[in-house]
Amino acid sequence: MSEEKTYVEDIDRSFYDFRFEEKDVYRVASGLTPEIVEEISREKNDPRWMRDFRLKSLQLFHETRMPEWGPSIDGLHMENIVTYVRPNARRMNTSWEEVPEDIKDTFERLGIPEAERKSLAGVGAQYDSELVYHNVREEVAAQGVVYTDIESALHGAYGDLIRSHFMKLVPPSDHKFAALHGAVWSGGSFVYVPAGVKVEIPLQSYFRLNAAGAGQFEHTLIILEEGAYLHFIEGCSAPKYNVANLHAGCVELYVGKNATLRYSTIENWSRNMYNLNTKRAKVEEGGKIEWVSGSFGSHVSYLYPMSVLAGEGARSEFTGVTFAGRDQNLDTGCKVVHNAPHTSSYVNTRSISKDGGISTFRSAVVVNEKAVGSKSAVSCQSLMIDSFSRSDTVPAMDIRTNEADIGHEARIGRISDDAVFYLMSRGIPEEEARALIVSGFAENVSKELPLEYAVEMNNLIRLEMKGAIG
Repeated sequence: MSEEKTYVEDIDRSFYDFRFEEKDVYRVASGLTPEIVEEISREKNDPRWMRDFRLKSLQLFHETRMPEWGPSIDGLHMENIVTYVRPNARRMNTSWEEVPEDIKDTFERLGIPEAERKSLAGVGAQYDSELVYHNVREEVAAQGVVYTDIESALHGAYGDLIRSHFMKLVPPSDHKFAALHGAVWSGGSFVYVPAGVKVEIPLQSYFRLNAAGAGQFEHTLIILEEGAYLHFIEGCSAPKYNVANLHAGCVELYVGKNATLRYSTIENWSRNMYNLNTKRAKVEEGGKIEWVSGSFGSHVSYLYPMSVLAGEGARSEFTGVTFAGRDQNLDTGCKVVHNAPHTSSYVNTRSISKDGGISTFRSAVVVNEKAVGSKSAVSCQSLMIDSFSRSDTVPAMDIRTNEADIGHEARIGRISDDAVFYLMSRGIPEEEARALIVSGFAENVSKELPLEYAVEMNNLIRLEMKGAIG
């Protein structure tokens, strides 16, 4: 049985673990010094304000203590991380045929061009530290929607807009890895949706890290004006190496009055990845942010998307599923800050751990004095497949007004032997019975995922359950 188990887990990762010879044409030295940051800034042709911003962020990084609330990241040594790798590709191709063959083949295997042709309004593809492809449908662009790489926007007509929004929601002083991001960020997407425009089909960005011992630090900035609508999908993966890789991206979302943004993320990093990502949304009056999050990969994750409900009647919904297997310690959750009257938030999560995996859910709900009439409900459920995995729930609530309706529910358990026996009595093999129970446990979350990712998640569960009896 153990041989079958190892075999299946290898199959499970093979979809993502393929890799090509590293053919980058330029990379900085490993480590983190002012000289390296200035080298990245020159390579990016930064305006002076951005160069100064990077150097100030670097100073903050060195002055800020390592995070102490989550799992150990002692295996991450910044002196060994390469913070910028430019692949062998011209920046920002708008024709898929112009992308180099090995990079193109990577994204073909991951299904990105097919998804673009079938169901997406636009696609961006980042390889290591650079966006190598970006395109948006003509009919979407004709509505005034801007979807491009953030560096083109910075150097073009949207430079002032970038400057007025860049790392204002997530300042470099927020924590050590926000400061790191401010110093060495590279690549990422910029989206602007004008007032009243509803983008009926999703946009998607996909981030692929191919280089061993490297970091990826993309920045995503999305601005929705009043009454706009957008669904943005973000996917991430990397092949497995025997050295640490780092992902410390940043996502800033500005949701205007009565606008709605649905932000779906599927993270399937390899199990040598430290995923220390920061995501934050600011929601104005009557606006809504919908987070849909699937965390299936990485060795260690710190991931807590945050919603700041800044206008009256603003709303936030967070739906998440986490699957922690062998050698994984996934510390995930979310934070909501109610800063205005009659705001509302709802959190619904499922976490699964097996083979000694550790899954921790952290939530923080803050209701300030002026957020009278606000409501928040948090529901988190955890399922452990075996006796040596671990699952924890760490909720925090800071309520500063009596005129609020706040609820929290948490449940942790194991697969019911009675349920397994019942399914087996109906002729279903034990492995399949357990996989069905796990899929059913995650179903009300997975149904919120984009279709292709929901299918992928259920396949992952079935494969991971093989050989997991007992």
